[in-house]
Amino acid sequence: MYTETERCVRAVQSKDARFDGWFFTAVLTTRIYCRPSCPVVPPKPENMTFYPSAAACQQAGFRACKRCRPDTSPGSPEWNQRADLVARAMRLIADGVVDREGVPGLAARLGYSTRQVERQLLAELGAGPLALARAQRAQTARILIETTALPMADIAFAAGFSAIRTFNDTVREVFALAPSELRTRAAKRSTPDTPGFLSLRLPFRAPLNPDNLFGHLAATAVPGVEEWRDGAYRRTLRLPYGHGIVALTPRPDHIACRLMLSDLRDLTVAISRCRRMLDLDADPVAIDDQLRRDPLLAPLVDKAPGRRVPRTVDEAEFAVRAVLGQQVSTAAARTHAARLVTAHGEPVDDPEGGLTHLFPTPQALAALDPTALAMPRTRRTTFTTLVNQLADGSLQLGVESDWSETRSRLLGLPGFGPWTVDVIAMRGLGDPDAFLPTDLGIRRAAQELGLPSTPAALTARAAAWRPWRAYAVQYLWATDSHPINFLPV
Repeated sequence: MYTETERCVRAVQSKDARFDGWFFTAVLTTRIYCRPSCPVVPPKPENMTFYPSAAACQQAGFRACKRCRPDTSPGSPEWNQRADLVARAMRLIADGVVDREGVPGLAARLGYSTRQVERQLLAELGAGPLALARAQRAQTARILIETTALPMADIAFAAGFSAIRTFNDTVREVFALAPSELRTRAAKRSTPDTPGFLSLRLPFRAPLNPDNLFGHLAATAVPGVEEWRDGAYRRTLRLPYGHGIVALTPRPDHIACRLMLSDLRDLTVAISRCRRMLDLDADPVAIDDQLRRDPLLAPLVDKAPGRRVPRTVDEAEFAVRAVLGQQVSTAAARTHAARLVTAHGEPVDDPEGGLTHLFPTPQALAALDPTALAMPRTRRTTFTTLVNQLADGSLQLGVESDWSETRSRLLGLPGFGPWTVDVIAMRGLGDPDAFLPTDLGIRRAAQELGLPSTPAALTARAAAWRPWRAYAVQYLWATDSHPINFLPV
């Protein structure tokens, strides 16, 4: 979008928050870059230039605005609605792969050469993987500076910087303030938090309907791993350097996030995975406008706009849970999962009580005795085949997964039909166009609304909803009185 100058100028002049994260405005006279909704008086059009990423602005020598804090914009929805090389690379960079494995590790995960990855990122985003990771590192540093009392040296290494001098220089260059000045400014507007916890605000594009989002997560929560308490969804997180516990609370203009991490180097990854689970980078206006074109869907959208797709923080975990939930009730699926967690999950200490384990790894599940599984023999075979392939690496499920290729791999496993594969694609891999025409709830809703109720006819009708059929599923599910559709009280 950043190449459409007139459209960008109109968005900046109207301070339209819907475009935050889509592009960034750099002001030639002040050398500052802003989000489109920046509250200051808009600059003259001839003084504006536009970039597709904060990293591109920083590479061009612009500093982040102190008023609108463009580095805290919601992420571009492009990276969650596409499965091409650039989108997969951006999801991996957000997951901290460049900091942990370098650019060669990023390229290896994508199956391309380092040169090809760098060339495509530069062409579309105006910045290579190192610059994009550096911008993310700076934002992580800012969060730690403003929300903790840690020494600056500890923050530098936790944020991923290799040297304190590099940390100081980057913070000054990006934010036009020294790290100590950032902390002083933050202390004037913040309130003390519980020691050991980080409190953050996760932004999103309005509107956001929390009912099905948090309702689904709470209704399917696995005891010991997840819970709903005091208006917040809490769960344990398995992270690259350790583990964490997060509490996520819906607010009118943001999601309140409280994190406890065993290793602060996992902060960027934890934030990225929570945003992905809650689908916070979606563009609800574009999605709802597309679905409203169907006159039978329009009343559902108008009644409760802004529905998101509840996703996951761990793709392998979700695939296992999808198999456990085949042809059983939500309560039965939770019971099966809870038994596995108690027997094979890694214990964690929750200072606030309630959460006890991390969900078992595929390696731990592959080592269990299949006869101990209280499920039919055919589903036991499905379960063991899945966890064995996840454990030995022959099946990869992650943010870098190619959706079409992964679908084909899953369909080749015993016991994996279209419903299981598409629910994994929708909630595990994040495919916004995944569709469940054979789902009983979808067929019942379609019949009540006057839509075709047979899978083939409904799929044909749903072609007009593309590429947002996963969101149509949420609106159709919402016609039922199942607990997944209601915010817990």
